[in-house]
Amino acid sequence: MNAISHTAAVALPIPYASDERGLVPPAAKPRKTGRRRLALGRAIPLGALIGPALLLVIWSLGSVAGLIDPRTLPAPWSVVGTAIDLIAEGKLQDHLMTSAWRAAQGLVFGILIGTVLALISGLSRVGEAIIDGPVQIKRAIPTLALIPLLMLWFGIGEGMKVTAIALAVLIPIYIQTHSSLRSIDSRYVELAQTLRMGYGEFIREVILPGALPGFFLGLRLAVTYAWLSLVVVEQVNATSGIGYMIDLARNYGQTDIVIVGLVVYALLGLGCDGIVRFFQERSLSWRRTLAD
Repeated sequence: MNAISHTAAVALPIPYASDERGLVPPAAKPRKTGRRRLALGRAIPLGALIGPALLLVIWSLGSVAGLIDPRTLPAPWSVVGTAIDLIAEGKLQDHLMTSAWRAAQGLVFGILIGTVLALISGLSRVGEAIIDGPVQIKRAIPTLALIPLLMLWFGIGEGMKVTAIALAVLIPIYIQTHSSLRSIDSRYVELAQTLRMGYGEFIREVILPGALPGFFLGLRLAVTYAWLSLVVVEQVNATSGIGYMIDLARNYGQTDIVIVGLVVYALLGLGCDGIVRFFQERSLSWRRTLAD
């Protein structure tokens, strides 16, 4: 009896405890089941400028080392000097305003037409049968190939140039918006039916928000297409514009002016794309993506 009492008085080693039923192992600690969220990490401040800055450094080093022939590609400081001279003479501003106005007109008309066509085709099988085929045909035909035909229809004035830009712009707007309209999850349609939404409310609350990601992607491509088309049309019977300035400089072998024009196009393209991305992030803040 004493031996039993002595044994019971001895403290039991951890991790075991005892009760009237005997030795009981401790409760297992709950394992953490939280999953690590995979993402790309935080955005790099001014990350879009790293690539162009690296190209500028390589260009400068090549010019200093004499690896780049200045007749083929002038040094960056020579191009900057030429740009300053053009600005002082007022030529660059005049050409820039003309080009910006042409691009803006073509962009607005192309966005409006492309969006309307995408809505008609995306929301109606009959509309798709009528519209999608001609749009796909235009998609396969380069804008440059249409220039002779547009010149016969609209002459060589501003109408031809703006029409060519609009035709190039409407393609990405239509393709991306139409694709987004047709890829909306059917569960949202079922939810709208459960909530007994009217057709107008369904379009406004489900269809249009669901198509916004595709529309903004198409808009980013459309801005690029607008400037690419502008380069083409301004070298065809034009008397002003950045493209005209580049073509005139090519005839006289003024490589530095050509580079200035290309840099202007690049800055305009990057600036417009940044503006579209800004509105895209604000309008689609409800979406969570890999970059978030």
